[in-house]
Amino acid sequence: MLLLVVAKGATTKPWELATTTTFFQTVRILGGAVTAAVVRHFITVQSKFHTTEIRRRILRAFESAEREAHLTGAHTPLHFAIIGGGPTGVELAGAIADIARRAMSKDFRLIDPTQARISIFEGSPRVLGMYTERLSDSAKRQLEELGVEVHTKSRVTAVEQGRIKVGEEWIPTTVTLWATGVAASPLGRLLHAETDRAGRVPVEPDLSLKGERNVFVIGDMASLKDVAGKPVPGLASAAMQEGKATAANILRDVRGKARVPFRYWDKGSMATIGRNRAVAQIGRLEFSGYVARVLWAVVHVALLGGARSRFMVLREWLWARYTRERSARLITDNAYER
Repeated sequence: MLLLVVAKGATTKPWELATTTTFFQTVRILGGAVTAAVVRHFITVQSKFHTTEIRRRILRAFESAEREAHLTGAHTPLHFAIIGGGPTGVELAGAIADIARRAMSKDFRLIDPTQARISIFEGSPRVLGMYTERLSDSAKRQLEELGVEVHTKSRVTAVEQGRIKVGEEWIPTTVTLWATGVAASPLGRLLHAETDRAGRVPVEPDLSLKGERNVFVIGDMASLKDVAGKPVPGLASAAMQEGKATAANILRDVRGKARVPFRYWDKGSMATIGRNRAVAQIGRLEFSGYVARVLWAVVHVALLGGARSRFMVLREWLWARYTRERSARLITDNAYER
């Protein structure tokens, strides 16, 4: 998600989309973009609805394999392919491995879910490239312990229904999940500003467009560096900080005060890898394995609103942990089919 704020009096005339006008500004909100091939053949991870659909497709793949084995005596090998080795891809792979290796390992008579192939395809040299090399290597090792195949330097060059092309090789897939995130909206080019290779717009320290003091660009569409000279990551936490900073600077303009440069606060990063595995990086501190998983759980429970929500989540987690059961078997029918 990105946010473009255009103060009254701006000379740039950006596109019209979702518009809300107040006495001093116009706010336009756009989503990130994915390619047409992704929309046709992949399911992305962008909302709760998408995660429900992902679960449905995974469970239905096992059910279809069981049915095929019943009718023919054999079934097409199951292959769950995840495109992208960032936090989303790593967490997806770990979750699918947990479902196949534990939650559903004894649910079928004719197929063995534990034999399902789970693969990550990452174009860069390592998974979790935004983490330190030590944590990246730890994540790869933990994934492989779960039976996940990790393919680095493996860029997907073409996609079709039921298969993907990696380099010059076509690989059959049962379910393919797109976990590389989204690109900046192509509408950003309509600002008539320079863009980087990813289509993002370079901005000033106060998040305004270069040469257009009254235009602010934040989120997926903005390209900027923090005080240490490192690119601000395209994460929801960063976009939220940018949104608050932009709103504060607009209020300063209204009150006749000087703007304050944006300062990104890195609150740390965590990625879970299945039941008892995770990696976490908080400042200079690094954690991996079970300790990181416990830390992840503590942080996420603490961020929940209300004691009731915390209690319910803790109860579900404790039940899943000590019974080794998960609410993974419900197949919903109201999801879409691509």
